[in-house]
Amino acid sequence: MGKKFTEIDEEFICENCKAKVPKLGYSCRNHCPKCLYSKHVDINPGDREEQCHGLLKPISVEIDSKKGYVIIFKCEKCGKIRKNKAAKDDNMDLIIKLTANH
Repeated sequence: MGKKFTEIDEEFICENCKAKVPKLGYSCRNHCPKCLYSKHVDINPGDREEQCHGLLKPISVEIDSKKGYVIIFKCEKCGKIRKNKAAKDDNMDLIIKLTANH
């Protein structure tokens, strides 16, 4: 049984910086493009089955030869680590700063 992927691309208000985050349009929006924070709501992408609901703080970035920049998040509530591909409109200054943490 492989990982499930439920495509959900919706607007939201970032709980960290309060920015209004628009739909991504070409995939699923997972995090705020301004501050890069996310929310711990999924077990598998898009399933909304995670009960934690803590903020996922961007702590590092790795570079994948196929996916490009991959943001590494740590949940501020439960400590779990999650990863997600950077979006085209993400704050590149923050991404570059996070590469120093890898």
